[in-house]
Amino acid sequence: MTYQENFVSDGLLQELSDSFRQHDQIPSELFSRYNIKRGLRNADGTGVLVGATRLGNVHGYILNEGEREPIEGRLTYRGYNVYDLIDGLEEENRFGFEEIGYLLMCGALPTRRQLAEFQKTIGLERALPDNFTEDMIMRAPSRDIMNKLAGATLALYSYDRNPDETTVENIMRQGISLMAKFPVIISHAYQAKRRYFDGDSMYLHVPDPARSTAENILHLIRPTGEFSDDEAKLLDRCLILHAEHGGGNNSSFTVRVTSSSGTDTYSAIAAAVSSLKGPRHGGANLRVVRQFDEMKANLQNWRDEGEVADYLRKILDRQAGDGSGLIYGMGHAIYTLSDPRAVALKQAARPLAEKKGFSEEMDLIELVEKLTPEIFAEKKGDIKPMCANVDMYSGFVYKMLGLPKSLYTPLFATARIVGWMAHRLEEVTTGGKIIRPAYKPLCKSVVYKTLDQRK
Repeated sequence: MTYQENFVSDGLLQELSDSFRQHDQIPSELFSRYNIKRGLRNADGTGVLVGATRLGNVHGYILNEGEREPIEGRLTYRGYNVYDLIDGLEEENRFGFEEIGYLLMCGALPTRRQLAEFQKTIGLERALPDNFTEDMIMRAPSRDIMNKLAGATLALYSYDRNPDETTVENIMRQGISLMAKFPVIISHAYQAKRRYFDGDSMYLHVPDPARSTAENILHLIRPTGEFSDDEAKLLDRCLILHAEHGGGNNSSFTVRVTSSSGTDTYSAIAAAVSSLKGPRHGGANLRVVRQFDEMKANLQNWRDEGEVADYLRKILDRQAGDGSGLIYGMGHAIYTLSDPRAVALKQAARPLAEKKGFSEEMDLIELVEKLTPEIFAEKKGDIKPMCANVDMYSGFVYKMLGLPKSLYTPLFATARIVGWMAHRLEEVTTGGKIIRPAYKPLCKSVVYKTLDQRK
């Protein structure tokens, strides 16, 4: 590939950067002095209340006389416990992601007729516009599929006959279209990456309108297009568990902020994709996978609790891992005793792990989950509850399904699109004001100097 020449010299770049560092230092004590809510979070870790929603609830503790009291995690979609939704789908042996999308965007579970019509519409909407793959994906492939997904989402604006109207009907139409097209976009972007960056062959399969989202993802990504029903059902569970997580998560809040300005759907969703790419958000599952790869390479006995505990101490001491001192996959801003998404994935992962020969690796993950709170309390003197979060098991599930690491976060986006669209609909119809928090100005008045007076 040909890349644009860089005209910014190293010397100029260093001078500009040094100037920024010199003039933009903000001492951390100023945040406390002015009662600034960094990250829109209170001092006790709870979120600053900025809105209301009927979409979902993330519940991990209760406030008892002003103090946080841990409870088992609870995740609800439109009032339905996510466990009940998953159990109901499994009892009927059905794929459910499309049904969850209907629930989140429309407000209620569909009837048999409504679901069939919704699924049929999604199937018809999967096809990308003529020459879209060639013009928007193949001509400018990206080594990072999230960037290509954001760009492709913006590009779809140009193919929409009515892109800017913000009526419920128009946003709903756009949401269904994006829900259908995301699996095709990420699969084609992945194939382009294989061809232009990995030196491998491309396999461009045609989406099947009669298949579910989970089935289409496996069909589109795998060279042979083949998969088992068990594999597709497990991926379907992953999609359901990632579909929504409250309005306060970074990418959903990004949708809220951009939608409050009156911008179009494609711009708002592209912004959310860009937010989700960050390693502090959707990219966290990759960090978990990398951490376990390193542990497996350095541990002599994965089942030796003492050896695993010692290695976790090294990670906390920044002597192992990526030097951050963090054990990825452990802890959550809201969940305390358990993350229901991690619990549901762990339960579903065990049978496939035994079937595919990953039992020993799953045992190691569960051992880290067990030991980390103890080691953390020992090293940090902090005895607050700590649970495994969804990232602890989502990457492992994708690995067992043979999915490439470069698709882990794009798969998250493919699931979360329904939550994003539901938040956009809610913000556009009930928000009423552009979201504009305040920042404390710290600059002092400065007297202007002419160019010759400056040194």
